[in-house]
Amino acid sequence: MSINHLIIQNLKKNLQNYYLYVFALTISVALYFAFVTLQYDPSMDAATGTIKGAAALKSASFLLIAIIAIFLLYANTIFIKRRSREIGLFQLIGMKKNEIFRILSVENFLLYFGALAAGIFLGFASSKLVLMILFRLTKVETAAELNFSEAALAQTLVVFGVVYILIMGMNYLFIRRQTILSLFRVTSTTEVKRKGSPLWEVVLGVAGILLILTGYYLSSRLFDGDFLSVNALFIVMIVILTSVIIGTYLFYKGSVSFLANLIRKRKGGHVNIRDVMSLSSIMFRMKSNSLLLTVITTVSALAIGLLSLSYISYYSAEKAAKDQVAGDFAFTTEEDARLFRETLEMTAIDHQVKQIEVVQTKVDISGIIDGKIEGATAKMDEMQMPVISDEAVKGVDVSSSEPILTGYNDILQSMINFKDSGQIVLQGKTTAIPQEFQGLEKEHIISGYYTSGGVPVAIVDDEIYKQLKQDADPELQFGSSLHIGIDIVEKQRLEEANKLFHVPEYNEESYTASRLDKSNEQKMSMGLIMFIVGFLGLTFLVTSGCILYFKQMNESETEKPSYTNLRKLGFTRSDLESGVRMKQVFNFGIPLIIGLSHSYFAVRSGWFFFGKELWVPMFIVMGLYAALYSIFGVLSVLYYKKVIKEAL
Repeated sequence: MSINHLIIQNLKKNLQNYYLYVFALTISVALYFAFVTLQYDPSMDAATGTIKGAAALKSASFLLIAIIAIFLLYANTIFIKRRSREIGLFQLIGMKKNEIFRILSVENFLLYFGALAAGIFLGFASSKLVLMILFRLTKVETAAELNFSEAALAQTLVVFGVVYILIMGMNYLFIRRQTILSLFRVTSTTEVKRKGSPLWEVVLGVAGILLILTGYYLSSRLFDGDFLSVNALFIVMIVILTSVIIGTYLFYKGSVSFLANLIRKRKGGHVNIRDVMSLSSIMFRMKSNSLLLTVITTVSALAIGLLSLSYISYYSAEKAAKDQVAGDFAFTTEEDARLFRETLEMTAIDHQVKQIEVVQTKVDISGIIDGKIEGATAKMDEMQMPVISDEAVKGVDVSSSEPILTGYNDILQSMINFKDSGQIVLQGKTTAIPQEFQGLEKEHIISGYYTSGGVPVAIVDDEIYKQLKQDADPELQFGSSLHIGIDIVEKQRLEEANKLFHVPEYNEESYTASRLDKSNEQKMSMGLIMFIVGFLGLTFLVTSGCILYFKQMNESETEKPSYTNLRKLGFTRSDLESGVRMKQVFNFGIPLIIGLSHSYFAVRSGWFFFGKELWVPMFIVMGLYAALYSIFGVLSVLYYKKVIKEAL
């Protein structure tokens, strides 16, 4: 048999065994090429808009390289070890190490660059779709065209060429360093069944669970007012991150085995074939893979958390814009409002106008504060707050001593603990008017221009308002004391009205705002972030899922003699397959559940900094990630079924 014939035979065999590796490599190349193509697409200026946007894409491409390179190098390590017996046989029949390396190099070259070519073609074919998705997320109204970038092609070839050289270097060193005897022992020593002290295992298991729970508890209390300084917050964040990561490692190192032992003891020795194939296996495998599983779980949690937070901000864009702009359009001068109204009337767009006078005053709210973050810019005994009359708000009537505080945001509530009731003092330039606080409400009556983005608005009795207006401190007042909100009656014409909003030339020193513009601006910035995080998350999902799948391939080949013995003892294929399914539930389910749990507590602790809605966007992201991740578990089960079928 010639070397060329041997190469062809090995290539056919490897293509059958490593089809998912070739598929993952093709997808990785396609994702990278499509992503890099975006950087050189001329229409991307409309999407990124700024240098920061372009810099974000460029930075993300480096992270993408790191994820793909680590995956390819790790996968190659698994495969070269799996082929150690084959390499040993080649040496036994008299082949030199350089000849063996040449055979592997040619095989890898054909597989690698074949997948590279397929990936570039797929990336080019899908680049327009990727661009359309980005434009849809960022609300950019620009035609997406299919453009082939020679610069993107060159960059892709250089990156994957360097990775290929590293892979060949690893293979060369592996072949040179191994003896014939060690090559036949590699597969039997890759998964060591370590016999540790039962007591030590219990200590590790309990410590891992306690550390994770400690991190969860601290994250749930992070912004509840328990930590009152910026330094304390920073230290607690470091403690949370450290305890969760170390706890995750100890969980895989000891907790899984500890819990599996508890389950087995509860059965009193009466375990079935499903228990033997699932519990007994993961008790040892997860300990030896604890570092790998910790990295996969931590990065998965990071990807899910970042994607959830960016989607929360994107999903909440309209609600956030509603809080910032009280009305479809907002103005602070009658002249600007008149110009816009005349434009609307020329096109017969019905609208409603709401005018509210605003006076800025200092308010002593120290009597209703339980605690505050040290270093806050505003002092609680002289916080500047906008005040309006109850007569300016339809359907609101307050007493002369009980004002309504409304329009606060969740960030303010998290940083300052408000009591349910207490006394506040409205301070004019020379007078002080005590009032009885009765709680906070969320509705935003006037635009964020007057509230600095988060300070509540005090709605007081009209007589009190007149006193404060007469005694107002001129130094506290803004350029205008008038809020004018314009609402479009027929909402289907809102986009048309929004285009007309940009027609008049307004006073540059006055404030004008469009709620739709604010919403689109947030969607543009967060859409770009969500796109980048989603792209990186998808790449990591594919690569980490493939790594776990390759580990299961190795385990199935290692356990193949056991399946043969079990079949000879009378167990049916359905018995073994039932145990395999349960095993994959543990192997893929445990890292997934832990990763989802980590991301949930991380998002839950500070989601209000990013938007107004938590549950829907977070569950959408988690559900989609879990569904895609589960595909690799299903593929592992199918591969195990193939091995079981061949076992006898």
